[in-house]
Amino acid sequence: MIKRQITTAILFLGMLPYMGQAQETGSAQDTLAPKTYRIDEVVVTGTRNATNVRHLSQTVSVVNRSKIELAMQPSLLPVLTEQIPGLFTTARGVMGYGVSGGAAGGISLRGLSGGNARLMVLIDGHPQYAGIFGHPIADAYQSLLADKVEVLRGPASVLYGSNAMGGVINIVTRQMHEDGIKTNLHTGYGSYNTMETELTNRIRKGRFSSIISGSYNRTDGHRDNMPFEQFGGYAKLGYDLTRNWNTYADVNVTHFNATYPGPVSAPLLEGDQRITRGVTSFALENHYDKTSGALSFFYNWGDHWINDGYTPSKGESPQDGRFNSQDDMMGMSLYQSAQFFRGNRITLGFDWFRYGGEAWTEYVKGDRAGTRNDLVDKHENEVAGYADFRQDIGAWLTFNAGLRMDHHSRIGTEWVPQAGLAFHLPHNMELKASATKGFRYPILREMYMFPPQNPDLKPESMWNYELAFSQKLLDGRLSYGVNIFYIDGKNLIMTLPNPNGSGMLNQNSGKIDNSGVELQAAYRINRLWSVDANYSFLHMETPVVAAPEHKLYAGAAFTSGRWNVSTGLQYIAGLYTAVNPDTTEDFLLWNVRASFCVAKWLDIWVRGENLLAQKYEINAGYPMPRATVMGGFNINF
Repeated sequence: MIKRQITTAILFLGMLPYMGQAQETGSAQDTLAPKTYRIDEVVVTGTRNATNVRHLSQTVSVVNRSKIELAMQPSLLPVLTEQIPGLFTTARGVMGYGVSGGAAGGISLRGLSGGNARLMVLIDGHPQYAGIFGHPIADAYQSLLADKVEVLRGPASVLYGSNAMGGVINIVTRQMHEDGIKTNLHTGYGSYNTMETELTNRIRKGRFSSIISGSYNRTDGHRDNMPFEQFGGYAKLGYDLTRNWNTYADVNVTHFNATYPGPVSAPLLEGDQRITRGVTSFALENHYDKTSGALSFFYNWGDHWINDGYTPSKGESPQDGRFNSQDDMMGMSLYQSAQFFRGNRITLGFDWFRYGGEAWTEYVKGDRAGTRNDLVDKHENEVAGYADFRQDIGAWLTFNAGLRMDHHSRIGTEWVPQAGLAFHLPHNMELKASATKGFRYPILREMYMFPPQNPDLKPESMWNYELAFSQKLLDGRLSYGVNIFYIDGKNLIMTLPNPNGSGMLNQNSGKIDNSGVELQAAYRINRLWSVDANYSFLHMETPVVAAPEHKLYAGAAFTSGRWNVSTGLQYIAGLYTAVNPDTTEDFLLWNVRASFCVAKWLDIWVRGENLLAQKYEINAGYPMPRATVMGGFNINF
């Protein structure tokens, strides 16, 4: 099956140049002379400094602010799930994710999960994950933060170290580009007593800029015992010291209260969570014609309180203890990129991270009331240096290479290489080939918390081999791309029977053998209409939960006068909701969003999701809501 899929994709790749020629026969673009690419994205995720995507040998997908606003979602993850092929997010209901089993919030890319610390989320290039558990916290990534989101599909360990072995999601925070004051209020109400609000003020005056945002979201949920409530705030202050130097500081805090209802076959009571996550950072940046760089510091923290609840149908009683954890992560990043001669760019960087925390069970009743059981209290350090090299060879080829030396305070040193080529072909075609290594140190939970912990675990590692083709036609109004990849990983950490005793033990016994095809296309038909689509096929030798075999999205947008309407269909097939025994789901979701400009300062909007009222699950035993509707207004001044 997989061979047939790959063969088909390769044949499709081979036909694309001829399709492009049919569109542009007789044009002046039949030569390899330098061309003007008017709509190329400039990204920072692939090299840390601003880089034209044409020069990167890896694939970086960009979801800009207009797409984020069009989705009308308080969370960033639903729009990423639609727009990024190969990326999938498990949801828990109409709003909110949570952190415990069945509560969802898992993010996977090409079958590699952030829940297992194999996918990294960044905010302005700074790692965001719980220091003990090593995984991102889905509810912390709100739309109010983002100017755009860049997703690098494939290992990014050379630049970002451990936990980036499967790829990175980099949230680039909001900016104010022109002088003035802008304030926006977004509010809405809908199904299941769901409310969402967001207030943002942006100021720029001369060298000074600021952004302040606050949000409040809540819902009763579509099941009993499933309320969710969230408070969020974000502030960023920036100052241009000179024409070439600037500095900024920011802080982001979110707190949410969630209740975990358990599977429908065995409802859970008192499955409550109280989670606070925060991050603050400071950066000093320089930008010159032939060199740029930054020195930044960041600090993340979290406070978790969880009542695991009880299941009356199983004869269980309320829990005596409550899980508590406090984690933190701090770090420093320094890099400088320079062009020493034409077509050349070298980036040298240094990273230092310290992460960890403590976790304990606090007993509130029973024989042990008033006592606590300590689970873990540890911190570990990473220090790394890296070099990224890029060289243009004429007008038709860019060579990329990188190397990272990463040292862990307990495990030792890991060397991480990568290399790739980007071919700039006639007819605005790009062909890219890359081989990149990713790795992951075992996290504190795997080594020290809860049986089957194992302090002797070794790092996981993998290689990603990828071929990508893309083309832009009709003056950039039509674009499409194809990616073919193969992932070969070893030393995967799995829980297996203890070979030297009884019970289970975390062991480096697993392998990753994933391959697939990803396709993207977008076409601006005219000034009123645009369409876009993406598809991903994933073959996993060893299936995992929340990584669909097939994922297809097709959307259309219409803008005319005061109206702005968009709609999209998302088809998911071969989604494993459970393994051993295997359980899969297939479903089709239809969403519609529309807004009407009543006045210059007022928009009315409405959003409908799962309008086909599909009955489906993403986590086994946790049915998702049928059709839901939200509506509200935006005030801009």
